[in-house]
Amino acid sequence: MMKFLTIPFLFLLFFSVYQNAEANDERSGVLSGIVVDIESSEPVPYVYLHLEEINRSSTTDRDGRFELRNLPAGSYTVNIHRIGYTSQNRTVDIQADERTEISFQITPTVLSGQTVEVVGDAEQTVGGNLEHASLKIVGDRLRRDLDVTLSGTLSNQAGFSERSMGAAPGRPVMRGLGDERVLILEDGGRTGDVSWTSSDHSVTVDPSSADEIEIARGPAALEHGAGAIGGVINVVSNKIPNSIPTRTTGNVSFQGASVNNGMMGSGSVKVPYRDLVLNVDLSGRIGQDYKIPDGTLTNTSIRTADNGFGIGYIRPWGYAGLSGSVYYSEYGIPPDPEGGHPAGVDIEMYKYHTEGRAEVLLNNRWFNLLEARGSFIHYHHVELESSGAIGTQYDMDTTTGTLKLRNNGWGFFNEGVVGIWGEFVDYSVFGSRTPNSNSVSGAFFAIQEADIGNLHLEAGLRLNHFTATPERERPNSFIGHVRQRNFTGLESSASAIYNLGNGWYLGSTFMHSWRSPTLEELYSEGPHLAAFAYEVGNPDLEAERGLGSEIFARYKSGSASVELATYYNYFGNYLYAQDTGRPSIPRGDLNEFKYIGTQATMYGAEFSSEVRLIRNLVLDGNISFTIGDRVVPGEEREAAGLTEANQPLPMMPPVKGNFGLRYSFDNITLGTRMRAAASQSRIGENETPTDGYAVFDLNAQYRFDWGGTLHTFALNGSNLFNTEYYNHLSKVKDLFPEPARSVSILYRVYF
Repeated sequence: MMKFLTIPFLFLLFFSVYQNAEANDERSGVLSGIVVDIESSEPVPYVYLHLEEINRSSTTDRDGRFELRNLPAGSYTVNIHRIGYTSQNRTVDIQADERTEISFQITPTVLSGQTVEVVGDAEQTVGGNLEHASLKIVGDRLRRDLDVTLSGTLSNQAGFSERSMGAAPGRPVMRGLGDERVLILEDGGRTGDVSWTSSDHSVTVDPSSADEIEIARGPAALEHGAGAIGGVINVVSNKIPNSIPTRTTGNVSFQGASVNNGMMGSGSVKVPYRDLVLNVDLSGRIGQDYKIPDGTLTNTSIRTADNGFGIGYIRPWGYAGLSGSVYYSEYGIPPDPEGGHPAGVDIEMYKYHTEGRAEVLLNNRWFNLLEARGSFIHYHHVELESSGAIGTQYDMDTTTGTLKLRNNGWGFFNEGVVGIWGEFVDYSVFGSRTPNSNSVSGAFFAIQEADIGNLHLEAGLRLNHFTATPERERPNSFIGHVRQRNFTGLESSASAIYNLGNGWYLGSTFMHSWRSPTLEELYSEGPHLAAFAYEVGNPDLEAERGLGSEIFARYKSGSASVELATYYNYFGNYLYAQDTGRPSIPRGDLNEFKYIGTQATMYGAEFSSEVRLIRNLVLDGNISFTIGDRVVPGEEREAAGLTEANQPLPMMPPVKGNFGLRYSFDNITLGTRMRAAASQSRIGENETPTDGYAVFDLNAQYRFDWGGTLHTFALNGSNLFNTEYYNHLSKVKDLFPEPARSVSILYRVYF
């Protein structure tokens, strides 16, 4: 019943504050203005503007003008970016019941990661918005790296790797951490899929619809979920409008790729009518089996459609909106010639997602904004064997609700957010002895920020509770005593960043994480053919606890950006599915994968830089590594004949990096890149090593304005020399190499 009541309940809440809000329209302000090219003084259309502190965004029209309404009084950081221009951060002060007019001057640039911080009305100092330990993928960089999957789009960033199993099922890995330790969001909400449970499950977010992709670590991650010690990835597509454009706007995209004869088409349009804005998003993607250097990898085709709508009601008191979407996908898992499924497995899945959201401006000394949101997601996933029989079927209903208050200054804190979050999950699996089960989760969180001179501080707490309940208790199950489990734990994080001046920043982040076992980790029991595994849960697992720390230094100027980070994570009870190396008793063709908890450590470093060598020539690159080890218990050490107390964790990325050159003139950018990885011989139990590799890519981008529209082209050539290489985080790396030479083209028009 709860899942059917969430959205109506939220709209009752919105209506209960509506009358009070309408009576206090004067408490909000308006930010409007124009964005111009600093060299030509011409207006710049299709510039994306985002207020970092609250959920507000807009795009300039054909005349370079923009307007953001219903802003609570206060100070905000406006981040703007557009392909071919320097991103810019500028602090603006909004007064209640006043219109603030401002003019932005942006500079053409060849540095894709350059951000300029503007102080005052005219004076500009080169620096960066380094108040948060985060990263944004926007503009040229997003177009250049856009891939079929979110993980493929992010894989060229420092510290990122891709866990894969064919063309479609890819998931990001950050600093060796994946699954539930990396939380994936869309517009700040859960995706409601099962991509975290297994390598063969895909992420139900299409990166082609993204306006930007945000990555956050540290205190900011505590707002969104438990155990995300790896970080949070938020794909921003603004499905529910939160501002009124001056006219109808949108974009249309087409992409083609030779490696699988793939095609993608998408479109988005926002239509304003008085205080209402309608947003419609449509996208589809098809691809045949992809090519590998010596042939074709069978059963790797993909068909995906992601269609949705959103409607927003924008008033001076805030906004309220509703969205709905349908995601459908068919894709193949490559065959396992030696067992499991020699002909491969076909996966069909769909997801229905409904969400309601509202923000209401408050007029008191403690709080300035109330945000309420609720969503219901129905997810259905079927794995079909070559005979057409259902191997495994997943059904999951997820109901989520969040209530947040953004506060004014408390003590020495300047601002922050406090809130409560709740989730109910109804989960069932067909094709194994895994029991149907459900979970109830709840959390209270608080994140606060302070600026003391050149020092920026953030601190956060999150108190979590999780109850897992199987459909029925089984005291003598093969996996143990299947029963209800309850978990409660506290997380905390703190971050400090000091502005050393002259473009230099030094910072440190600490995080104490807590994560309850998932329903899969507790109760799994049965074959999972698509993952080449017989999965065995452990109903006696305790919560995972971790301690993470990071130290980083950043430098940004008009001609260069450099960042160096080192990190160390310790887990008192790291949960993962261990390949025991034993054939399972019920299915001798599948190895037994058993969920265990163990002491573990992960540490490593990242270095990235972007340097303008001459006026139009840029050198960029990054390199990163992660070392992961676990403590082997005495009994296991004796049984395996191990002499060392520590053993490498499986599926740890090798030392990897990429290095490129880009040359820009007028509206054209030409570039080349080398992607490389060292061999990985530090392997976990029953894991095989992989050799190092180096592959070369070419890319070109062109843009032009015509008839009040902006047209962009991106041409990418990957693995130009058709090199055979293997991704160590691929579940099929022992069987098949990565894709062969490919040429892709992306065209997008903004109107």
